[in-house]
Amino acid sequence: MINIKYLGVIPIEAHMNADDVIDQIRRLHQNGESLNKKSIKKSHPELMQNALYYYPSWDHALQKTGIQ
Repeated sequence: MINIKYLGVIPIEAHMNADDVIDQIRRLHQNGESLNKKSIKKSHPELMQNALYYYPSWDHALQKTGIQ
């Protein structure tokens, strides 16, 4: 078994479920916050981490919300 911490790889853990991620993205949109990747990484890093746990990219998470 490979010790991933030894290799410098930190496993991603989710602290939200997929529905919570989508709900939070929708709330941010309703509040008029920018949903671009750079803004979210800076202002809501935990949301970004959780989104990337469930979806292959931030764009995929945004598509899942149905927000145009």
